[in-house]
Amino acid sequence: MLKASKITVAILSSLIGLYPIIYFLIDRKFGLLSSKSTELLSDVLWNIMFYGHITLGGIALLIGWLQFSRRLRKRRMKTHKLIGKIYTVSVIISGICGLYIAIKATGGIASISGFFTLGTIWLYTTIIGYKTAIKGNIELHEKMMIYSYAACFAAVTLRIWLPILTSILGEFMSAYRIVAWLCWVPNIVVAYFIVSTKKPRNKELTIIHNSIKETNS
Repeated sequence: MLKASKITVAILSSLIGLYPIIYFLIDRKFGLLSSKSTELLSDVLWNIMFYGHITLGGIALLIGWLQFSRRLRKRRMKTHKLIGKIYTVSVIISGICGLYIAIKATGGIASISGFFTLGTIWLYTTIIGYKTAIKGNIELHEKMMIYSYAACFAAVTLRIWLPILTSILGEFMSAYRIVAWLCWVPNIVVAYFIVSTKKPRNKELTIIHNSIKETNS
């Protein structure tokens, strides 16, 4: 069951991670852009932030799940560290862009507050996760990155919930206001469950800590 869950996460993350490519290939009135006003779509700064968000967010989603591979952490620490740096930079850029476009979100305060809170949590957990890795607090690093990727995975759950809610409610706007929260709150709850029930692996943590110290020296 656990292996099947990991495979499912990997497949969904890869598919949605590559999904932003579509926005560069077909008509702009596609997907979530179809709900935006002509005025907003002609705003240069908003477009920079939107494409920055989906492109770098897609990269973070596409590579982030690899970091939970125990084999990668044990055998290829330099690769793990490199992916971690790329993920962190991608999240910071995508997250900042996301906060800006959240302010302009369709659906008013419900959507704005939902997506802005998500972006804040994503940025905070990622930055803390990166800092704790540098300081050698690997156990806290691991916990923070679980929360970080749970927030990142909202890109997947949003695309699962939105069509379901739109079908149930019969219209897009109400569904979008709900999904602004529903796409990430359950993810954080699941992350909390994983973190709170996770048994510390002292031997593995020592190996990882020593590997990080070697690569930093």
